[in-house]
Amino acid sequence: MKNNSIKNVVAVGIGAALFFVLGRFVQIPSGIPNTNISVQYAILGMLATMYGPVAGALIGFIGHTLIDLSWGGAPWWSWVLASTAVGAFVGFMGKRIPLAEGTFGKKEIVTFAVINVIANVVAWLVIAPVLDIVIYAEPAAKVFAQGAMAAVANSVTAVILGALLCAAYSKTIAGKGSLDKE
Repeated sequence: MKNNSIKNVVAVGIGAALFFVLGRFVQIPSGIPNTNISVQYAILGMLATMYGPVAGALIGFIGHTLIDLSWGGAPWWSWVLASTAVGAFVGFMGKRIPLAEGTFGKKEIVTFAVINVIANVVAWLVIAPVLDIVIYAEPAAKVFAQGAMAAVANSVTAVILGALLCAAYSKTIAGKGSLDKE
């Protein structure tokens, strides 16, 4: 159990760092103010699937908080919490995918895609905009437009890039019975 805890701590540290670097320095403008196409949700999806809901939530929370702080302002908590929710949900539901065993076929790809789309739609079309309105008194039309863009962009990057990362990772795992005794 201790070894597993160490792996999870390391995964959170590396995952939050990757989430931060990708979110801060690899952004594609979306045309919607303060909303970019972000590739870090592919890493979040993969690592949450591998390490579970606590690691996923911490990666999303720490990574997004660091991104916001790096811009010189306070964290935008509504969006930090949305990223946290994505990591937690994908980690919880991702337990159904035996990625650590090297299995990531068509069924697992579809499951991964559905989980990530649901997580991103709920996070960016419900959690983030509602909290933007409640916490920051932002105009509803603005935050729901931003949320819609984020939901689509983050779903696409999580599903496509995340599935590619998961497939590549699964190929590095030796399957049970794959080694022959000589």
